[in-house]
Amino acid sequence: MNAGSAFFVHWRVRLGYPLAVAVLWFARPTLRSIAIGATVGLIGLWLRAYAAGYLQKHEILTVTGPYTRTRNPLYLGSAILGVGVAVAAHSWVSTLFLCVYFTIFFPLVMRREEAELRGRYGARFEEYARVVPIFIPRVTAAKLPGNSAGAFSLAQYKKNREYQAAIGFLLLVALLFLIWRLRLP
Repeated sequence: MNAGSAFFVHWRVRLGYPLAVAVLWFARPTLRSIAIGATVGLIGLWLRAYAAGYLQKHEILTVTGPYTRTRNPLYLGSAILGVGVAVAAHSWVSTLFLCVYFTIFFPLVMRREEAELRGRYGARFEEYARVVPIFIPRVTAAKLPGNSAGAFSLAQYKKNREYQAAIGFLLLVALLFLIWRLRLP
């Protein structure tokens, strides 16, 4: 990874804060857009939570649960969450900012993580990557050799601090609702 992409990978979360400010600044939410966007966003949050309950970062190669359908269920959940925010914001400018952000960061981060996993797990990761797509999920779960059933763990969800995504999303929805209320005649 070159220095420029390393910068973006390292700063992606911090750059999310000014992104949120820009999305809110240009937002023109309606009650309907907030309701639909929040519903879509909750689907993304659910997927992120489900994936986080399986993910054991830096301990094992996680190939159970949602990881049998896509190698990046957390990023897929984030993309769905981003769609929800775009719908709730009801603004083409906000949507454009979100699209640019995700288009820049997702490929960089996924490639970096793939390289780390390939280096750490070698042939096991190669076999996994051969049958499980990087982003768009499979319809059926992949059958992987030596794959234990695994189970969702609330403790693992908490260890991965996934609740922070839920808090951030709920705060964003609340702010969009406030913007909508302040713009009423």
